[in-house]
Amino acid sequence: MNRWTFYLINGITFYRLLAAFILSYLLLNKNLDVFKWLLPLSFFTDAIDGYLARRYNAVSILGSKLDSVADQLTLVAAVAGLFVFRTGFIQDNAPIIAFVIALYAGQTIMALLRYRRISSFHTYLAKIASVLVAAFLVLIFLVPQPVYTLFYLTALVISMELLEEMMLVLVLPEWKADVKGLYWVLQCKRKKHSKV
Repeated sequence: MNRWTFYLINGITFYRLLAAFILSYLLLNKNLDVFKWLLPLSFFTDAIDGYLARRYNAVSILGSKLDSVADQLTLVAAVAGLFVFRTGFIQDNAPIIAFVIALYAGQTIMALLRYRRISSFHTYLAKIASVLVAAFLVLIFLVPQPVYTLFYLTALVISMELLEEMMLVLVLPEWKADVKGLYWVLQCKRKKHSKV
């Protein structure tokens, strides 16, 4: 991997960090016209920088941490956008949204207590959830009516993913990035245990 590839990949991640603050500014000014187009671009660059990092072997602890922070900030801005621009949807679906937010807060608190930082597992289930979340959050700002089937599916997958991450926090004694999932972690532990 050359330096330019490394700078390009990290530049995309830094763009997402900056875009999260721009999205927040747009929320404060209630500028849905720009917000609804900048948000999909942020989600798209999330997919691109992760792919490029793996493709060009530019994966690093710093990059993984920055990617997780950028993901969190983009997600917070998108969810805040629901509260600003789609209040009726929030009110109609408050119990489901509150449940998912509670799981997210619980997982984050568990990771902070255990590792002193947010988790960065990037499990297979997390990747599927990310695609569903991005699709739902992009569509809710672009189409006149929410796609409820996608919303329910997204809420279910996110809940499963957050529960898996909670279990990973309990199982993994040290912070670890890019874990496939709980099944693979337990398989690895069994193999190590059987060799002893």
